[in-house]
Amino acid sequence: MTAKTAENRIPGDLTREQLLARILRVDQAGELGAVRIYQGQRAILGKGRHGPILEKMAGQEQHHLDTFTRLIGERGTRPTILAPIWHVAGFALGAGTALLGERAAMACTVAVEEAIDEHYAAQYAALGDDEAELKATIEEFRQEELEHRDIGLANEAEKAPAYPLLSTAIKGGCKLAIWLSERF
Repeated sequence: MTAKTAENRIPGDLTREQLLARILRVDQAGELGAVRIYQGQRAILGKGRHGPILEKMAGQEQHHLDTFTRLIGERGTRPTILAPIWHVAGFALGAGTALLGERAAMACTVAVEEAIDEHYAAQYAALGDDEAELKATIEEFRQEELEHRDIGLANEAEKAPAYPLLSTAIKGGCKLAIWLSERF
């Protein structure tokens, strides 16, 4: 017997359609934010020693965004109404952390990717076998996000000024953005 998405829901839980719409909406929003973070970082650090690393990660994030944008269109899901905010906030976060230095930019990457890892893992667990293709996409992207986290750690993210504070603030902001984008 194969598990189906939302088959064990109880009163008050999202329907299958609501859950899938929420997943696609928030993932597209998150990838938009990620693309803009890397654009902000590249605007400040693009020609430095981290330029090629940032370019590679930005390219992967753009692929993620393009994929979720396509899926939203194919499935007739509305995107988040908060996209204009994430467009500006993502760039500001990327540029702002880059202005604090290369380690702070890498700390931003680590914090964001740790929040996204948790988010994607929960989505993967919530999807049934009837959504095998979407599950595979989420897992593939999750692995790339973990690669980005590892790159940040390898590039001294934890040596950024006030790393615990910076990391906690960014993760908190990501979790709030996830919650809002799922709903709006």
